Amino acid sequence: MKADRTKRASKETIDRIYVESNLRDKSFVMSSPHCHAYCEIYYIEYGTCRFFIENNMYDLKSGDFLFIPPQVFHYTRYLDGHCKKTSLFFREEDVDDGVKKLLPQSDFFSKTRIFETPAAHAEQINTLLLRMVNEEKISDAQTEAMLRFLFQELFLLFIRNCNFLHVPTDIHTTDSQIVKAAQYISRRYFEPLTTADVAEAVGYSPNYLSRKFKEAVGVGVHEYIVFIRLQNAANELLSTKDTITEIALRCGFSDGNYFKDAFKKKYGLTPRDYRK
Repeated sequence: MKADRTKRASKETIDRIYVESNLRDKSFVMSSPHCHAYCEIYYIEYGTCRFFIENNMYDLKSGDFLFIPPQVFHYTRYLDGHCKKTSLFFREEDVDDGVKKLLPQSDFFSKTRIFETPAAHAEQINTLLLRMVNEEKISDAQTEAMLRFLFQELFLLFIRNCNFLHVPTDIHTTDSQIVKAAQYISRRYFEPLTTADVAEAVGYSPNYLSRKFKEAVGVGVHEYIVFIRLQNAANELLSTKDTITEIALRCGFSDGNYFKDAFKKKYGLTPRDYRK
């Protein structure tokens, strides 16, 4: 059952709210970083983890929630021992309109957000999440409706009790150069970048940067460059009327066929179909 839920939650699209809870420790390594076409809320019941997301590194602790918008690259590490986390996968449309109107930001679903649970409300939040996890395990004809009902209650508790934080700017010193490398790539993705170029920009040797970047981000420098190029190309396909070739060249791809193959591998559609 658990494997089946994970498989469904990894698809390009989902048809309802899904919930999963896991214990992690230092030995756990994500098979790969990823992004998906739906929203995710990631909650730490106890322990800590380190998230790489949107070219930054965040340390999450007990009671913290991280909201991850669709198509945002993220990678998680568990550096300090046991951690219990719960993930909720959903679409923006799964949040009722009446609840949306109460959110503290009108653009809530478009940005990465961190919010924390005050200690006085942690038990209430944990109990509700446990009910959702158990409902997922039941998985009968009523599960979809029950999860949607509980999900609205969870969002109302966020709004009433949680502290919505500005995205922190302080990062762990051992990862600061990796963050600088990722941000450099995002600023210069349209140039003919190499690992050596990025390494020089942050003061590392290419081999050392490659090793540390893969450890912190989950992919190599070249793979991350391609990811950022594809992400920007996808945005341009929807926001401009330029040709696919023009967009590919502008986003740093010198080979149109490679661009089309890489795009389809990431998004499951050709650039032309994605634009349609």
